[in-house]
Amino acid sequence: MTVEPAVQAAASKRLQFEGVSRTGTTRLVAAVDTLVIAGWTGRDPAAVEAHMAELEKIGIARPKSAPIFYRVAASLLTIGTEIQVAGNDSSGEVEPILFSLTDGLWLGVGSDHTDRKLETVGITISKQLCAKPVSQQVWRFDEVAGHWDAILVRSFAIKDGKRRLYQEGPLAKMRHPDELTARYLGDKRTLPPSTAMFCGTLAVHGAIEPADSYELEIEDPVLKRRIVHRYLVRTLPVEG
Repeated sequence: MTVEPAVQAAASKRLQFEGVSRTGTTRLVAAVDTLVIAGWTGRDPAAVEAHMAELEKIGIARPKSAPIFYRVAASLLTIGTEIQVAGNDSSGEVEPILFSLTDGLWLGVGSDHTDRKLETVGITISKQLCAKPVSQQVWRFDEVAGHWDAILVRSFAIKDGKRRLYQEGPLAKMRHPDELTARYLGDKRTLPPSTAMFCGTLAVHGAIEPADSYELEIEDPVLKRRIVHRYLVRTLPVEG
């Protein structure tokens, strides 16, 4: 089937990144047309079980496999600092995110913001309902791939003016992106250009709950650098 240019353009998301590498900083413009959300990516079976139990408490069924790969619209991606959601049942979570661009793989940080109430009905549907905030700054993946396990991610949830540590831990707790890519694509080891993949998240400290805003961080202690992205959650009324 032939896709008309206007339809093809509407299916992709055009993003402008600040690419940071050892050789300097460059401006990147990318059209992402495929967005994959990898779930249940933990290496430790006990930790994966803990996260499944965490979600079961709020009525979310276990996945059919672990890891699992959800496909949602690429148009959900945003480097903006505010998203709008319907009602008070959504929440964010910090995740490393890979972008496959024409010049290779880049790594940023983002939030697979999800409607938790709808997640009890259908996980894919619940993920499709919310925008996915991602950092404007990204790193060359090949500069961090060798020390992936040392990289740290964390998130803070701000609610009613109170800021609390929501998630924190090393990426050693998650499967390496090379393994995720191989599981997703089969024999292929590289994400096709114009593809983005969320690589999984960590269990929260305390309960999963909505917040007024979130701060996302990814820190590279080897190369001594950090990416921070903050976003506000604007709640819209549900009238029926």
